[in-house]
Amino acid sequence: MTPASLFYIFITILIISFIVDKVLDSLNAKRYEDAIPEELNDVYDKDAYEKSQAYKKTNHRFGNLTSLFSIVLTISFFFLDGFSFVDEFARSYTDNSILVALVFFGIIMIGSDIITTPFSYYKTFVIEEKFGFNKSTKKIFFLDKLKGWLMSAIIGGGILAIIIWFYEFSGKSFWIYAWAIVAVFSLLMNMFYSKLIVPLFNKQTPLEDGELKTAITKYATSVGFKLNNIFVIDGSKRSTKANAYFSGFGNQKRITLFDTLINDLNTDEIVAVLAHEVGHYKRKHIIFNLITSILLTGIMLFILSIFINTPILSEALGVSIPSFHIGLIAFGILYSPFSEITGLFMNYMSRKFEYQADNYAKETFAAKPLITSLKKLSKNSLSNLTPHPAYVFVHYSHPTLLKRVKNLKQ
Repeated sequence: MTPASLFYIFITILIISFIVDKVLDSLNAKRYEDAIPEELNDVYDKDAYEKSQAYKKTNHRFGNLTSLFSIVLTISFFFLDGFSFVDEFARSYTDNSILVALVFFGIIMIGSDIITTPFSYYKTFVIEEKFGFNKSTKKIFFLDKLKGWLMSAIIGGGILAIIIWFYEFSGKSFWIYAWAIVAVFSLLMNMFYSKLIVPLFNKQTPLEDGELKTAITKYATSVGFKLNNIFVIDGSKRSTKANAYFSGFGNQKRITLFDTLINDLNTDEIVAVLAHEVGHYKRKHIIFNLITSILLTGIMLFILSIFINTPILSEALGVSIPSFHIGLIAFGILYSPFSEITGLFMNYMSRKFEYQADNYAKETFAAKPLITSLKKLSKNSLSNLTPHPAYVFVHYSHPTLLKRVKNLKQ
């Protein structure tokens, strides 16, 4: 195979991925006008349903625009030898391979983020604002950007530097050391993300004593779930959309409730949502996801170790000096079809786990408040109640509202 033929394989993969996404988006958009299933007739009134239709159509048009811009920009970057230009720029400042890689990825990532910032700004302050979701300010928006860059530089840059050092130190065996580092990092993030990362973006406060805390504590005790950490996060500083999540292991486990969730739901509904989250923990879903993610990362790193030394990867991207960071870019594109397949599997398992967590909440608390909570959350986020099955299969990590309601009523 020649570098030129490999180059066009890269382009083909990018274009096919774009086309598949657009076909799925189009199929999904055609279902916007479908009649709401009888089981969900109480989710929207007439005005709210019309608003949800407008919201979905607006996002669909905007998504088509942003994705078209992205694919044109990406392919243009390939044909204009953008990787070669950035690589030469990075090498003009240093000969250290690790620093070259950090400068290279820094330019690619920050440059890409700057170019797409107008789109995310429009999404936040025009679309989300128009439909009543946005609560963020311009100051918060840009501070989040800066914090995100800083986090990427420290965490992402640090891990990349260590992996390249392992590569230079041990050659093809680097993947074993890199896998160990990523595994440890994943475990630590799962345990301490809420303590270390979330406070950089949001304020978390312990849930105050009162009816809700008493109800949550009573439920947790009834199912033998030791829970000392119940926090409320100020999600309302950015959006009216609500959420709740579980994180950590052992004495580090905690439940985090968005303040918007507390405002939108009554006490029984919140406990039902919490029971669902406890179900994920009791059914070992968090451990499964963590172990599976680590195993998939190990497979990817092993395959990467086989191909990373191949000069044709760099040559196909127009770079004359083979390097780890250029090989990583090329490998990432070639690996993306396999990554899509593993993503389908993870989404399938996630949907299966959602049913199990719903069933746990039904068995240990009650089905009705969970059903009403799901309906309220869907209404308040203007969710699509009639998505296309193919779109659900590829993109949804949760079952549709209709399927969850039917399951809970069984």
